[in-house]
Amino acid sequence: MTILGFVGPVIIILVIAFFSLLSSVVKIAREYERGVIFRLGRLLQAKGPGVILLIPIVDRMIKIDLRVVTLDVPRQEMMTRDNVPVTVDAVVYFRVVNPEDAVAKVENFSKATYLVAQTTLRSVLGQHELDELLSQRDRINLQLQQVIDVQTEPWGIKVALVEVRDVILPDTMKRAMAKQAETERERRAKVINAEGEFQAAERLVQAAEKISTQPVALQLRFLQALTEVAAEHNSTIIFPVPIDLITPFLKKAQDDRRT
Repeated sequence: MTILGFVGPVIIILVIAFFSLLSSVVKIAREYERGVIFRLGRLLQAKGPGVILLIPIVDRMIKIDLRVVTLDVPRQEMMTRDNVPVTVDAVVYFRVVNPEDAVAKVENFSKATYLVAQTTLRSVLGQHELDELLSQRDRINLQLQQVIDVQTEPWGIKVALVEVRDVILPDTMKRAMAKQAETERERRAKVINAEGEFQAAERLVQAAEKISTQPVALQLRFLQALTEVAAEHNSTIIFPVPIDLITPFLKKAQDDRRT
């Protein structure tokens, strides 16, 4: 074997070793990443973004993403405080605010946050009645966010938002609520109708009192009624005549007979 034939493979091996060493020494962290450095097993600090230099064999780096993570909590059945079975699901938005704690204080911060959100969802919603779940969703979401955030804070996790997406009721409960809503609508209609009749009766009483003090108003109302009846184009109209209108004529006829 010639010297040239021996040197060629050696150079290739050295080049490969150089680039392998370079890749273990130089690391690049993006803007939304941080590199948590361990030196001989001891936690140093989080570095980045940009170029990060490591000591080969001595240093080890773990990259942590600082962007908001969307965590889907699947549907689960639970019982409300008023003993109504419901099926709910939720979505949790969180991000890492302390990379060192997210690496050193919990084995898998994403899985741990998911399990905390799942158990908290069941315990918090079980403290509320069904009407509160349906009508006070914002307040319950805020309560879930605060409870989960307190539990994940030691891990360097910040829970930004928790949203309960769906509250699925049993079919029997849906029918019962529909019947209750229909009964409530009927009750309101009856109350409104009764209030209308009461107001109309009050107006009639006021009109009667006014007419009793002004007899001429009764005659005017009678003439108005005749006008309204005549507008119907009837061929025959039968109407009563107030005794006050014909009393003068009756008296005159009696006087004529006496004379």
